[in-house]
Amino acid sequence: MSDTGTQPNAGTQPNAGPGEGEGTTSSVTTSSGTGASGTGASGATSSGTGSAPDWEKRFRAPRVSLPDWAEDAPDHCLFVSNATGTYELYAWDRATGEQRQVTDRPNGTTDGLLAPDGRWIWWFNDKDGDEFGVWMRQPFDGGGADEPAVPGLEPSYPAGLAIGRDGRTVVVGRSTDEVGTTIHVVRADAAPGETPAEIYRHRESAGLGDLSHDGTLIAIEHTEHGDAMHPALRVVRTDGSTVAELDDSEGGTVELGLEVLGFAPVDGDTRLLVGHQRRGRWEPMVWDVATGEQTDLALDLPGDVSAEWYPDGSALLVGHGFEARGDLWRYDLAGRELTRVETPRGSVSGATARPDGTVEYMWSSAAEPPVLRSTSGKVVLDPPGMKAPRSVPVEDVWVDGPGGRIHALVQKPAGASGPLPTVFEVHGGPTWHDSDSFAAGPAAWVDHGYAVVRVNYRGSTGYGREWTDALKHRVGLIELEDIAAVREWAVASGLADPDRLVLSGGSWGGYLTLLGLGTQPDAWALGLAAVPVADYVTAYHDEMEALKAIDRTFFGGTPEEVPDRFSASSPLTYVDSVKVPVYISAGVNDPRCPIRQVENYVDRLAARGAVHEVYRYDAGHGSLVVDERIKQVALELDFAGRHLG
Repeated sequence: MSDTGTQPNAGTQPNAGPGEGEGTTSSVTTSSGTGASGTGASGATSSGTGSAPDWEKRFRAPRVSLPDWAEDAPDHCLFVSNATGTYELYAWDRATGEQRQVTDRPNGTTDGLLAPDGRWIWWFNDKDGDEFGVWMRQPFDGGGADEPAVPGLEPSYPAGLAIGRDGRTVVVGRSTDEVGTTIHVVRADAAPGETPAEIYRHRESAGLGDLSHDGTLIAIEHTEHGDAMHPALRVVRTDGSTVAELDDSEGGTVELGLEVLGFAPVDGDTRLLVGHQRRGRWEPMVWDVATGEQTDLALDLPGDVSAEWYPDGSALLVGHGFEARGDLWRYDLAGRELTRVETPRGSVSGATARPDGTVEYMWSSAAEPPVLRSTSGKVVLDPPGMKAPRSVPVEDVWVDGPGGRIHALVQKPAGASGPLPTVFEVHGGPTWHDSDSFAAGPAAWVDHGYAVVRVNYRGSTGYGREWTDALKHRVGLIELEDIAAVREWAVASGLADPDRLVLSGGSWGGYLTLLGLGTQPDAWALGLAAVPVADYVTAYHDEMEALKAIDRTFFGGTPEEVPDRFSASSPLTYVDSVKVPVYISAGVNDPRCPIRQVENYVDRLAARGAVHEVYRYDAGHGSLVVDERIKQVALELDFAGRHLG
């Protein structure tokens, strides 16, 4: 929840994991003597649930997200659910209990925002998961048709949205390949046909952070210094004039970043909650943008720490992540007192403080499906219908690696003893991490008799800034060194059968899968890569501009400036060394890992008769359609079953 109604900037983020894009229709291609079409999992797209296996039920079980709520109408809420079989936005009036579906698109919708007065719902309208589109809006009560929210702005990638409490001011962040980032102020009282005022423009990646409670100040995250991993901050007035600047990177010479966490929810209050890395990890501080005063909170918690304001501005709701688990705390600003908010052991994927002082949070563990809880003791939203079956808990493993101790999470069938066929499920991002949270994909492998190992390799978040930043310049190769170290442990410990090791992942995890199959050709028996980077040079030229900025930071330049680095980190360089069967799935509208570079890699496999299968679907970077996601997992299970024996 944000008091002005703010959609976080999406324009500066690296590649997300699969399942965050969209898509339904598809095609399957089989090549080089595999002897099967790759569609052998019967019933994979059936919507029935009567005799469905547990792994499929985990995908089909109705889920809800943590509801966003309107600051000046807190009974008006917006959430995401898969109740219809496709993830869509839903409105919920807590006063009446009424819920209604807001969006209904073939490939789903998850990007939405409530206006602070609760009267309007904004949602982002892209095309088949390409993430390029415009903002639409409709009345909260459903009493009107969708309409373009900002008629004067052309389609773009989103780079943040903030709606003022005055009902007249809207700030829109946009990203395009041609221009870079622009930020615009839209006035409800503008003359018909008047173009929204552009207050910011830069070629490098940037995005809208927040709009102050009184609608007079705008916080911007930018990477004008050229380091897309370590943003700086600028606060401007609505006319674009600068109020304050904060740059811990010192012009890109120091690897320290900042992030906007939100303005104080009080009129005239110029305090901005900011995330910083000054002690080698993410922590919050308070920056008064009018006086320049910075208040270091120095919270005595290990790991990464984030925060948001309580609705009255007197305290902070602190989110704490450490060693793949998360919990919550309340920090009283006046007394500088930190108090634990009791949550079960596991992961908290989102939380919000309500006006009555209670906290609502989404909790799960690897064994237990997600539950939307409240500190009042109640379950906030419990969708009707089938409940997701439980899975098995994770075991924590620490392995000595070339860059320090590596944390891995291990699941295996209950009561099973090794050696087992083992899937190394590699997370995306790369600035992300696997956690003790419920995940239907790994659980499906466990149900089929596999052990699953998830590695928080160098590049992952949650283990300090140096761990996250270590992948630069030797992109992909650093991560694979850590995966190799955990692989050696898995075999030596007796967990994993060395002849039945699967390297698998989506997005950045798919990239590492293809790179690993080429650089470690004798280590793996099979590869499964979803929406991967396969040809890094072509991927760079075809991907959205914000990701180009990330890649320039990772590699220290463009493919033309540092060709050897791109070549050393591109799966295409090593494709002729791949010895094992490869399965690849890709969305034809994917703006993050575009299809052309995948086809380049596949063509090279086909040219030498390598065993591979390719699944193409009419979507972007994954799918929001439950049937489609189940089909993709079924195809992976079938491919592994046929080739591992």
